Amino acid sequence: MAKRLTLYILIALALGIVTGFALNRTIADPARLAAIAGYFGIVTDVFLRLIKMIIAPLVFATLVAGIAHMGDTAALGRIGTRSIGWFLTASLISLTLGLILVTLLQPGVGVGLEIPPATAASGVTPTDFTLSNFITHIFPKSIFDAMANNEILQIVIFSVFVGVAITAVGDKAKPIVRGVDALVEVMLQVTAYVMRFAPLAVFAAVSSVVAKEGLSILFTYGKFIGSFYLGLVILWAILIGAAFVFVGPRASHLVRYIREPLLLAFSTASSEAAYPRTLEALDRFGVPRRVASFVLPLGYSFNLDGSMMYMTFASLFIAQAYGIHLSLGQEITMLLVLMVTSKGIAGVPRASLVVIAATLPLFHIPEGGLILILGVDHFLDMGRSATNVVGNAVAAAVVAKWEGGYDAPAPPEIEPPHAPTHHGATA
Repeated sequence: MAKRLTLYILIALALGIVTGFALNRTIADPARLAAIAGYFGIVTDVFLRLIKMIIAPLVFATLVAGIAHMGDTAALGRIGTRSIGWFLTASLISLTLGLILVTLLQPGVGVGLEIPPATAASGVTPTDFTLSNFITHIFPKSIFDAMANNEILQIVIFSVFVGVAITAVGDKAKPIVRGVDALVEVMLQVTAYVMRFAPLAVFAAVSSVVAKEGLSILFTYGKFIGSFYLGLVILWAILIGAAFVFVGPRASHLVRYIREPLLLAFSTASSEAAYPRTLEALDRFGVPRRVASFVLPLGYSFNLDGSMMYMTFASLFIAQAYGIHLSLGQEITMLLVLMVTSKGIAGVPRASLVVIAATLPLFHIPEGGLILILGVDHFLDMGRSATNVVGNAVAAAVVAKWEGGYDAPAPPEIEPPHAPTHHGATA
């Protein structure tokens, strides 16, 4: 049951904090502590691998089925245009909010930490962004390669071609449609099996990071972490407020439906881990499958609101720590650069840090400053991963409203015994 799983995850989160803190306080040898944390990390890695095992076939099956049942390629273009428009607006708001808050609160000024040398290596390898690489990377050279590497945007492109082709072929493709519908139900059943391990993975993930870093690091970086989480609270308020404006009173129930994937993303610090459950939650909320199966995977490439806010926030925090003043024009330029470069790194591990590492040299900010935030990045990643879930859920709900409304909702407390009702499959 969804409600029971949420409770188990909360219990696992609390036990993980207690266990990690106890290990951190009782084991003095850093090498031994790192080894124990590594054993916990095995459990989390296995769970995240199982999640990644699900995502590619789930995105492919749900998107192809949604387009095939849509029966109208014009609707596909309309949904895509509306989704991208929403994503760009939300990204701009998130980046701007991070810039405003870090400028007002100045968490990097007088930070009181040992500032790394400007030439210090951060350990994060930046990727060179070029328009050519970005555009060509969108299109898969092999669907098997795209699925093997969980390149969600490439899978979306292939799925759109297949779905549109099925619509064009018509009756001859009906056996394929039935097969894809069956694959959707099978993958959702597999998701139900995998999610039974979620509490154990949450316990291991939290125990590992608290054992290695200890809770004292939260106090050392208190102003930075507190300022960032204040920004996330404001961003949540903006996103949910926008949902009320566009969706209406029904938006008040949205957070109830997505609480489990939200908590899962927070405790594992992985937006990816929450993808299957977010799709199911939107299904129970009443977002038609044809909309959710298109908007959600696109959102994982273009609409990571929490990560967006973190990029401007962390970049300017590092500048403040080094005493580097950026003019308003430079800050706006940084915002625009991050707006563009962040769209080309879907699927890159620790994507936010990679983008920041590539951006800092453009404004003569020492890349070594990344060392300042590496120690607490996991704690920050928890918040931004949960925010990404909220942002994508709101986007799907708003686009569904624009596309004509919702299916009947399922009770949020009840999880279907096998797979969720296939809302919107025949719409």
